[in-house]
Amino acid sequence: QVQLVESGGGLVQAGGSLRLSCAASGRTFGRYFMGWFRQAPGKEREFVASIGWNGVSTYSADSVKDRFTISRDYAKKMVYLQMNNLKPEDTAVYYCAGRDPLRSDYDYWGQGTQVTVSS
Repeated sequence: QVQLVESGGGLVQAGGSLRLSCAASGRTFGRYFMGWFRQAPGKEREFVASIGWNGVSTYSADSVKDRFTISRDYAKKMVYLQMNNLKPEDTAVYYCAGRDPLRSDYDYWGQGTQVTVSS
């Protein structure tokens, strides 16, 4: 069982940066794949980035590639999303999620943190 709590959202101007944090609890955090998703008003939730259990394998959506970086700190049980050069279209609620490496679906979700980018 993994519990996830996001923080770090807020209001930022276009071109600015934010770092989202996700605090995880649970003994099995180290072996879980972790991801960030987002959902804008009136749109479906979409994948943003993920990181494997080894902390090396990362994947990002084309829309955020070269701007967003996902990372994890095993000792602190934290997952981060560094977001640079933010655009108004990045405005959304961002969710941290975790999944067992043997499963294809993300089983654990945080409550979300709002990111608003003004033009």
